[in-house]
Amino acid sequence: MTSSLTTYQADYAVVGSGVAGLRAAIELSSAGSVLVLAKSNLSDSATAWAQGGIAVALSDEDEIGLHEQDTLNAGDGLCRPESVALLVEQGPKYITQLIEWGTEFDRAGTKLAFTREAAHSRSRILHAHGDSTGREISRALLARAHKIPHLHLRAHSFTTSLILEDGRVVGVRFIDETDGSLHEVRALAVLLATGGLGQIYRETTNPEVATGDGMAIAYEAGAVLSDMEFVQFHPTALAIQGAPRFLLSEALRGEGGILRNILLERFMKRYAEAQELAPRDVVARAIVSEMHRTNAQHVYLDMTAKSAEFLQKRFPRIYSTCLSYGLDLATDMAPVCPAAHYMMGGVKTDLWGHTSIPGLYAAGETADTGVHGANRLASNSLLEGLVFGARSGQAMIADRDQHSDKGQKGAHNAKFKASALPGSPAPKPDSHSHDGTSAHAASATHSNSSANSSANSSASSRSAVAHSAKLAAATASRSAATHAAKSPAAVSAAVASSASHSTKSPAAVSAAPDNSLITPAAAPALAQIRDLMWRHVGIMRSGKELSAAIAFLENMKLPLSEHPGRHDYELANLHTLASLMARSALAREEARGSHYRSDFPYRDDDLFQKHSRIQRSKDVTFEL
Repeated sequence: MTSSLTTYQADYAVVGSGVAGLRAAIELSSAGSVLVLAKSNLSDSATAWAQGGIAVALSDEDEIGLHEQDTLNAGDGLCRPESVALLVEQGPKYITQLIEWGTEFDRAGTKLAFTREAAHSRSRILHAHGDSTGREISRALLARAHKIPHLHLRAHSFTTSLILEDGRVVGVRFIDETDGSLHEVRALAVLLATGGLGQIYRETTNPEVATGDGMAIAYEAGAVLSDMEFVQFHPTALAIQGAPRFLLSEALRGEGGILRNILLERFMKRYAEAQELAPRDVVARAIVSEMHRTNAQHVYLDMTAKSAEFLQKRFPRIYSTCLSYGLDLATDMAPVCPAAHYMMGGVKTDLWGHTSIPGLYAAGETADTGVHGANRLASNSLLEGLVFGARSGQAMIADRDQHSDKGQKGAHNAKFKASALPGSPAPKPDSHSHDGTSAHAASATHSNSSANSSANSSASSRSAVAHSAKLAAATASRSAATHAAKSPAAVSAAVASSASHSTKSPAAVSAAPDNSLITPAAAPALAQIRDLMWRHVGIMRSGKELSAAIAFLENMKLPLSEHPGRHDYELANLHTLASLMARSALAREEARGSHYRSDFPYRDDDLFQKHSRIQRSKDVTFEL
């Protein structure tokens, strides 16, 4: 890595190319030059991987007030009411705008098609191409950005830190991963929209880029983070040996999917009146309890009441991915287990994306707007990124006049030329020749090929089968008898262990880091952190385990690199955030939403109907 530092100037800098970052960048482009930094491919974000859909009260049977109440109920007493009201009230406007920009949501005839998911009282979930909603929204936003010449995007640029002067953020530093060179961008304002931190856990549905970088660098700069104890664990991630923890959307259960234990018993009625449609935290804990009760490593998601034709049309990506592992959802039950999915907490912001540091804004999963409270309502995350991404952009523009001549010595009175930005205009999203190419396009092609090659397979009877990666090569002659011969012991033996994530299928979305890109010294430390967090700061928590995790992290020595690169910084970021999460979880002595304490198993509104708050060199505190 070279030691020289190249400096650029932009009116606005956005870190992250998901829905929040792109929507903010489009908004900002009306007032100046914008540079969007993405640490991987432009399409490699949680947005592009989102299957479940986007919630909005636009159907004839729905009301904004009902969406608001459902969100508040899911948040278990910790949503900020003003944030929720803003989300549901402005959501229809921004969804309509997306449609005007060319987003192709699924329709029933000429009308938008709405589906229902867990904890929603109405059918209000919009999908695109079945289970590729996030990818379609990303495509539409990139298409819009492509028309803006002074909006530049730069892939493979890993942001390492914020630049502060006189207590104000005035830019970011980043590494160009293609050659290891160091750069900095000076800007009027910086927006962090780097997504979540799912890779802090051994089991996660998140892409490998989800390492919480925005939260970590904001914390190191002195920003306030809040609600870091609240992590949502998706109940149903594919649990097959050799497969990543591919998310099996909640919409599957919304379409009638049933959860069964390894004895094939339907068990959710023992845990919640809503059964499979209960909130995610309830379903995830129920699955873990059932796994413990039956001494199993997974349960089953049973979709066999649905035809292959229905599943292929409604869930094309999920169906083809499962087929690539020899699993036909129309005839086979899918082994599933919970996995880390979404961070409700993050960098604390107000309703306009302002953080506690002037010049710094945050949006999307990186931010804690208070919308999700202790438990996110399904399909609200894309809507939050869209609404609050746009609002953050508006605030950054509105604040410009107030701050342009403060601390900058008049340098920002004029707009900077886009030609000087270290990137290029947004590529056409349907092109396969640029960094913005969706990684999923190739996967979908491969998956469809796999689906076609399996079309003549004889139908398998409903079975409790262990579908290992070897079954991806199963021939058309596989029979029901082969599946029926499998015992529960054989089923459990084929379920993925924590060490099996490095095997990847080109047809599946990989949620595990590519260890070939991690330095040899960093890999063991990363594995330690991920395993520790899963065991001690996961779905079930206790004060004893949390204290042990904190002590381990405090005594942990990270490997040093003479020339640190992306993965060295990611490791440091995850280590920092792991400590913050464990400390916040230990301080909250109650069970609420996704945070469950076995030693404090009840909700305590008197002491803890408040938001946790943590800042560098300070203890965890709570505030309304």
